[in-house]
Amino acid sequence: MRVCHLLLVSCLAAVFAGCAHPSGSPVPVAGTAPTLTGDPAHPGHTVGWVDTRLYFGMGPADHPEQGISEAQWQAFLDHEVTPRFPDGLSVLDLYGQWQGKGQPAPERLRSKVLIIDYPDTPENRDKIEAIRAAWKTKTHDQSVMRVTQPADVSF
Repeated sequence: MRVCHLLLVSCLAAVFAGCAHPSGSPVPVAGTAPTLTGDPAHPGHTVGWVDTRLYFGMGPADHPEQGISEAQWQAFLDHEVTPRFPDGLSVLDLYGQWQGKGQPAPERLRSKVLIIDYPDTPENRDKIEAIRAAWKTKTHDQSVMRVTQPADVSF
């Protein structure tokens, strides 16, 4: 009898634990509302925003003394990027490979990824293209890869 009772309690505990499992939708926690309500540059919830990532080659991975220096990169951010998107951005350091047109093998590159989230407007898309064009002019690179996707953003 005691074994049956323990078995029944264990089964019921498993059933009730299954019922308490979260559904996958986040449950709002009291006190976690956006703190920047009313700030158009940092809204509590966005509609029509995108996340754009721009990939910049900085120079050969095997020769960090060649290519673009950190000071040159910072100057580029200060003069070309920040004036166009002053409300915020992120930069990641990474390793990348690129095989340019006519190259027999990929180049191993020190790289940067610039991440900017913004309202998807023709003006902002033009700003992104101006950043890409400025980099290609500065470095004579063939390309700055751009990846843009819809973004659900809140602050």
